[in-house]
Amino acid sequence: MKKSIWFVGLGLSSLVAIVGLASFNRVPSTETAIAIEMPQSTTNEPIATETSQPAAIAPPLAQAAPTELRGSFVDGEHPTRGMVQIVTQGGGRILELDEAFATSTSGPDLFVILHRLPDVIGSTTPPAYPIQEGDYVVLAPLRSYTGAQTYEIPDNINLDEFRSVAIWCRRFNATFGAATLEPQG
Repeated sequence: MKKSIWFVGLGLSSLVAIVGLASFNRVPSTETAIAIEMPQSTTNEPIATETSQPAAIAPPLAQAAPTELRGSFVDGEHPTRGMVQIVTQGGGRILELDEAFATSTSGPDLFVILHRLPDVIGSTTPPAYPIQEGDYVVLAPLRSYTGAQTYEIPDNINLDEFRSVAIWCRRFNATFGAATLEPQG
């Protein structure tokens, strides 16, 4: 059995939570009600609460950071979709896969890479679309087959030398999908 407890928050925290409503020409309320479900104990012992977190938490795409490059994934050996962008953030460069990103779960040893060719899929041979050593740089292992995720781009990588991003299976030298990077104005 669960008991609901209601809290009413007033002041700065409520105002911060509703700042986004101003763009809709609405007058925000200064009261926000939050319902919290609390387990009810039949004994006087403390109630243990369970918390869970996903294995990998991916931050959302940066909204205020300037976008340098952007592209849409196309299928290679396996269906791959979504958008990729490279942004400057906090003095560094970040490669971001958007919430719509998805690729096949059938690949072991998947990596996010930067590739020198603008059209990796069109420049390689199906069905695996293998890539040549020296034409790419590995950023990191792919963290998740789906959803938003970010990868730091080391300072020593010159982005002028790379024209695309690919999801690549190192074990079988197979490109699952790739996106041509286009400069953003």
